[in-house]
Amino acid sequence: MVFFPAGHPLAQALIERDYTDPTAVQTAVLEDSAKNRDLLVSAQTGSGKTVAYGLAIADTLLGDAMRLEPAGEPLALIVAPTRELALQVHRELSWLYQHAGGRVVSCVGGMDPRAEQRMLAQGAHIVVGTPGRLRDHLERGGLRIAKLKAVVLDEADEMLDLGFREDLEFILEATPQERRTLLFSATLPKAIVTMAQRYQRNAWRIAVSAGQQGHADIEYRAVRIAPNEVEHAVVNILRFIESPAALVFCNTREQVRHLQAILLERGFSAVSLSGELGQNERNSALQALRDGRARVCVATDVAARGIDLPNIGLVIHAELPQNAQTLQHRSGRTGRAGRKGISVLLVQLSRRRRAEQLLQTAGTQAIWSGAPSAEEIAALDQERLLQSPFLTEELSEDDVAMAKALLAERRPEDIAAALVRMYRSHLPAAEEVFDPGSGPAPQDNREMREPRPQRGPRPSSLPGQAVWFRMNVGRQKNADPRWLIPMICRQGKVTKADIGSIRIFERETRFEIDAAAAERFIAAIGGADRGGARIEPLGEGAHGEMHEPAPPRPEQRPHGAKPAGKKPWAGKAKKPRE
Repeated sequence: MVFFPAGHPLAQALIERDYTDPTAVQTAVLEDSAKNRDLLVSAQTGSGKTVAYGLAIADTLLGDAMRLEPAGEPLALIVAPTRELALQVHRELSWLYQHAGGRVVSCVGGMDPRAEQRMLAQGAHIVVGTPGRLRDHLERGGLRIAKLKAVVLDEADEMLDLGFREDLEFILEATPQERRTLLFSATLPKAIVTMAQRYQRNAWRIAVSAGQQGHADIEYRAVRIAPNEVEHAVVNILRFIESPAALVFCNTREQVRHLQAILLERGFSAVSLSGELGQNERNSALQALRDGRARVCVATDVAARGIDLPNIGLVIHAELPQNAQTLQHRSGRTGRAGRKGISVLLVQLSRRRRAEQLLQTAGTQAIWSGAPSAEEIAALDQERLLQSPFLTEELSEDDVAMAKALLAERRPEDIAAALVRMYRSHLPAAEEVFDPGSGPAPQDNREMREPRPQRGPRPSSLPGQAVWFRMNVGRQKNADPRWLIPMICRQGKVTKADIGSIRIFERETRFEIDAAAAERFIAAIGGADRGGARIEPLGEGAHGEMHEPAPPRPEQRPHGAKPAGKKPWAGKAKKPRE
């Protein structure tokens, strides 16, 4: 970086961290037109904003000096929406200002406030914290800000979304009027603009477009899946795309717990992040990702805000995000600081239009495909084995001696097979998945309608006799013949010709199997891993209809009985006449 002269303490720190090419936002905040001014900056996550505002406030804190004065009351205050982001900012600014003698203190919820108060009493140049904890220290007198020269609001839009408006206004009102105010936000909704107009003075507006910053390094993929194969698709994507660390996003805590349990059962080293975890548990999970003890983190949106792990190369949206902004925040956990990353959306057939709208609003294009198949993963495993260091690294004398001893006792084919087994032993097994195709969901399919009760069974669509089966997947789970038929064939070891009528109801599906193939079908489904789709025979003489018992006629009701299904307290009680 060429923003500081040789020998400047920040220049030295940047060189040690191999910062050679500044990002667009870092260049923009250090232009002459932005120096010593309030800044209103819109740039996506992963664009290098933390280092950018660390550089932007350097002249304000240091002036012409090469080192800061001994730490006393803070000179800069950084406000971040979450504990994880605040702690990440603390780490970044600590190394950036280390040669300038900078002392950085963090104040975040979930940590011991008394320990933080002792740290503040010892003096600090920069204080980083979450809105609620910073306000608490201000109100208790532990944080003194009379000498404050700069305030930075990081991820301001998220702080407003999380309900921190009152805390932010309290903090800004308490700080000196002559301070610099730097406001960084991924988006600039009306509330952010209003806040900027109220608390900034002649702010310099900086907008970094998507094509100029870190999100250009993210490849978006949209994967078509059947509704009951979300977990299978996640497993296969994690197996197909090798990344030192991966983030899998869910919309609820319950889904986080469920998916983490699935991944652990399949053999993945997985941790979770959700709002129900304490700070120590969250720190432990993040540290496991940093040091490689865990490869996958399953998280909710709130818990994963502000996570900055340099080794995350893959983000999977197991459930579609609520809006385009959340899509960008999730995806921004990868492709950071010039590194490449992949963001994968899992899209059920009925949600394709919603996914296309999200991508369009976010201004991104995705590559559409089905989930990686077990065959594709097996072929890739073979390629990876051939390129494995076990085969490519130079052998030592001991290795050669052991190899000769093995060849004297075993055939080369046996040794090679043992190597393959050892290589596969630590790999989770790939799942059988189905690609439901790219067409729109059917709107007028007769099989998707609830059949009317009939006096007799419908005629079978098979030429001979048929046996009826039941599956616990119905319209509530977006059941569709286009993915039900291949799944039935795969699990039951039958062909499409062996399947007759398919009747889809609200909570279940009934279908025919040719009597000649029924015994084989029953044996196959008995040993199949169905991933939640339970198939069982309907029973002898049963058919695919669902008859609702007709209510008894009035003359059949017992004397004085109410019509069936009507509760005696239903309806509004009449007030007695006076």
